[in-house]
Amino acid sequence: MKKLTPVFIISLVIAVAFILWGVIASENMESVTTDIQAFITGQFGWFYLLAATGFVAFAIYLIFSPIGRIKLGDEDEEPEYNYPTWFAFLFTAGMGIGLVFWGAAEPMYHLFTPPPAENISDDATAAGIALRYSFFHWGVHPWAIYSVVALALAYFKFRKKSPAVMSAAFEPLLGDRVNGPIGTTINVIVVFATIFGVATSLGFGTAQIGGGIADISEGISNNIGLQLGIIAVVTVLYMISSQTGLDVGIKYLSRANIVLAFLLMLFLLFAGPTNYIMNAFTQTFGSYLQNFIGMSFRIDTFNPESTWVEDWTIFYWAWWIAWAPFVGTFIARVSRGRTIREFVLGVIAVPTIFGALWFSVFGGTAMNLQLEQGIDIYQTIADSGEESALFAVLSQFNFGTVMSIVAILLIASFFITSADSATFVLGMQTTNGSLNPPNKVKFIWGLVQSSTAAVLLLSGGLAALQTASIIAAFPFAIIMIFMIISLMKALRTEKIPPRK
Repeated sequence: MKKLTPVFIISLVIAVAFILWGVIASENMESVTTDIQAFITGQFGWFYLLAATGFVAFAIYLIFSPIGRIKLGDEDEEPEYNYPTWFAFLFTAGMGIGLVFWGAAEPMYHLFTPPPAENISDDATAAGIALRYSFFHWGVHPWAIYSVVALALAYFKFRKKSPAVMSAAFEPLLGDRVNGPIGTTINVIVVFATIFGVATSLGFGTAQIGGGIADISEGISNNIGLQLGIIAVVTVLYMISSQTGLDVGIKYLSRANIVLAFLLMLFLLFAGPTNYIMNAFTQTFGSYLQNFIGMSFRIDTFNPESTWVEDWTIFYWAWWIAWAPFVGTFIARVSRGRTIREFVLGVIAVPTIFGALWFSVFGGTAMNLQLEQGIDIYQTIADSGEESALFAVLSQFNFGTVMSIVAILLIASFFITSADSATFVLGMQTTNGSLNPPNKVKFIWGLVQSSTAAVLLLSGGLAALQTASIIAAFPFAIIMIFMIISLMKALRTEKIPPRK
């Protein structure tokens, strides 16, 4: 292995210190991180809302600007991956585990505890608002956040031939200083955000695999022992996958994820209330577009007793920002040869529409069971946790057990590809941008990721995972703002290609 970089050494020391803190003094860690999280969301919730919406505005500008004709690479370069493979990469790295975890659970939560600012008159109104906010939290905003980071990295790497590290995107602003302490600090923050952003999803995936096993098995409970065992098994699997490289392990697992996800979604679409689902999709998508601006700026200022926005919207925006270094780096790596317009449209539009359809199928079916058929899905969630929602819905249909097994396989596969992709990204960021990081480096980061997820689950369950994401996202949100300034400074020097 080549000489270790300062970013690798500093990041590893911080990560190991955090893991040891969680092992030795888990209650203290939970208390301290909860206090930090409460301060950030209480004092800077407005910042997350403005930042996320600003990233959306910037992405829209790029789509309609002549800048969109600039290619991420040389002018004669063709895309490295075809559309099906590219979209599979986007879907798998972007939010696969989260969609499966929250697909039925989030709409049910919003159905019974809707945003206080909304005027809820009856169950039908509550159902529409519940689905609309699920679209909102998993739609344009997160993918715009990802697109900003991914675009900056892809532009500087493939157009300007800079190293594939986050600090390289700041060269127009900082000049040679990106190679010194400032650049190292930026890259360490990126690694920190990636570890905790991914650990959150791995924790969700672990809890849901455990919930599925408990649901289809007799005498097995979804306790911390089972969850740690799941982390250990899946860690071995994704470490094996990570050794095979981008064009083998991640590529083929990403395609498998798409197949399993479509199989699960199509099963419920046609086994469930098909007409209800498609009506819900159509109506809610229109409502989402109609209320987009109002939801983007809602913060419940005049209802100080409510923490709904902090618990949901601000948490999600922080989670997506914490994920942005990981997903952005990975999307950049697989997007060489595309124009900026094609890139931004592809990264935002396709996953947004698919996510809306996913929530319509799983959330719509759950609400139909609850409101129309008298099956208390919400009580199951209250008794067994969010991870039980998907399996509670599937159990109401023929072949439900079989599809629950498919769901467990899908979650495990997403777990493997997300962790595999993250080790690849962490390897890139800590080896000065190597597009093929050494296996030893990926192996070390794989262990760190799993250990972090395990420590967070031990210290406070899913709440601790959410807390870690919000804390990790704050400094990176500031970095993203300056990244846009730097990117625009570089783009202004480009000669815009003529229309074709």
